Amino acid sequence: MEPGKKIQANGTEVTLPDIKMLVISGCNPWNHHQDRNRMKLAFRKLQTVVNIDFAWTAACRFSDIVLPACTQYERNDLDVYGSYSGRGLIAMHKLVDPLYHSKTDFDICRELCKRFGKEKEYTRGMDDMQWVKMLYDNCKTANKDKFNMPDFEMFWEKGVLDFGVGKPFVRHASFREDPEINPLGTPSGFIEIFSRKIDHYGYQHCQGHPMWFEKEERSHGGPGSEKFPLWLQSCHPDKRLHSQMCESDFRETYTVNEREPCYMSPEDAKSRGIKDGDLVRVFNDRGQLLAGAVISEDFPAGVIRIEEGAWYGPLNEKIGAICTYGDPNTVTLDIPTSELANATSANTCIVNMEKFTGEVPPVTSFGGPIMVS
Repeated sequence: MEPGKKIQANGTEVTLPDIKMLVISGCNPWNHHQDRNRMKLAFRKLQTVVNIDFAWTAACRFSDIVLPACTQYERNDLDVYGSYSGRGLIAMHKLVDPLYHSKTDFDICRELCKRFGKEKEYTRGMDDMQWVKMLYDNCKTANKDKFNMPDFEMFWEKGVLDFGVGKPFVRHASFREDPEINPLGTPSGFIEIFSRKIDHYGYQHCQGHPMWFEKEERSHGGPGSEKFPLWLQSCHPDKRLHSQMCESDFRETYTVNEREPCYMSPEDAKSRGIKDGDLVRVFNDRGQLLAGAVISEDFPAGVIRIEEGAWYGPLNEKIGAICTYGDPNTVTLDIPTSELANATSANTCIVNMEKFTGEVPPVTSFGGPIMVS
């Protein structure tokens, strides 16, 4: 959006580059970024967008070229289990060959590199199974002093490797035991409430110690709340992992009127003539979306919730088009948390809401591309 602009980031000055091409693989930026209409403008400035995926996400919708990747069931791979505990390894055996015209990510990149004359450099002379074996053997070598791992062939046949029960993890345990011998990575080596280093940056939004800063916008009497009095929460859903599986039939177990639920207090619903199950339009100056009303005593007046991960489904490609399914990032604010981290600030979001009237548009988030002859 702003090539050449200089910004502050973690104590350094960064010049924003002039990006002309974007290749997306293994993620869906049209889910986890803020302000959909600003993203539309940004994508229009790119000359080429290539997306590698196995599902028709919103990122595919806004791409010039989509390369169909196969699923994890159509390739050989490794995976870990035990979440943060790192309990063991799983041999992900290919169940079927890639269906239709899809390819593994490895083969897609290999085929591209072949056309660039760089296939040998990319593959290092190995096929996908040789890569899987190399990754396993590297893990075995790195952990040889901690626990024994069988040869790759034995592991691959068995299908699972349990590392065993480890010791309970205590963060900064060595520091707690002897802070002088085992200092932290801070300038003083200790836990710092005040940071001379950060204070030296002179940042407006992140000074030397934790403190309150007025938000760009805030409900309940804060900036902008006269026009948009509701605080929109966009917390993690309990029925999917971010956006994963939103396109599956399981969606029917929690959607309202085929849309993402919008939770609200009885007071906010009554004052707007909204009943449980009604379609509502949630909006601010950045965008608008449709959602299904769920009235609950669990929410105080002035607070509504639409969980993140809902797939973006604009009515059309125009700037300001309503999201037909209920993606909260249609209305979230795209500003950095501070000059230090430049992280996202989706929870700073105020909106208004009304009962939707008129012709109800179909949900456009799912179902794949439009086929043309």
